Amino acid sequence: MPGQDDMSAREDRDVRRFETCGRAWIGVLRHVWAAGEAGLEDGGPIIEGPPLLFEICSLSWEDPILREYGDRARLVRRAQERTRRAVRGRFWPRLHDLQGHDQIRWVVDLLRARPWTTSAWISLTIPGEPADGLPALTALSFRIRGYRLIMTAMFRSQNVHRAYLAYIPLREVQVQVADELGLPPGPLRVFVDVPHVHVGDVERVASVLASVPEPNAA
Repeated sequence: MPGQDDMSAREDRDVRRFETCGRAWIGVLRHVWAAGEAGLEDGGPIIEGPPLLFEICSLSWEDPILREYGDRARLVRRAQERTRRAVRGRFWPRLHDLQGHDQIRWVVDLLRARPWTTSAWISLTIPGEPADGLPALTALSFRIRGYRLIMTAMFRSQNVHRAYLAYIPLREVQVQVADELGLPPGPLRVFVDVPHVHVGDVERVASVLASVPEPNAA
């Protein structure tokens, strides 16, 4: 039977790696563009790609690819929001006050007590809630490996045309937990079960992919 090192090596080969958020964005767009098929979701017709697992090493609102090809107005607005102490972010209620539970505090306390644990998982869904209220981000996993805090964000579905607008705030959640534990953050790992592009955005996606050279994912 395979040993732990063999399993870790196989897992590493299955994870695509990108140095920056901008490179990850382009890589995910190319993934859907190359392997996607016609599909349908609540918002209308889509191009649906296969499930995808990847890591991002560096994330910033100042990412040159995002500033050049992303939605500049939204990028500026999101970056400004993060500088206002009163703004808690769209995920804040489900992370810090889900039915009265501060899930991030629970994660920090658990990892302090049991740094080796694989149980530091939290859900952002509520059993029985209406389907149209179900968040795209369904769960976060935290684990300490190699003296770094690794976080995995799991999306049930994601419109990858503007996915970067979710990744950078998630990095801030990871950094917050890492700081509480006195550890450096590792890469942000992301799993998307249904990565897709809306048919109405196809021309804009094609223009971006034609303008950016093929990214080098490790």
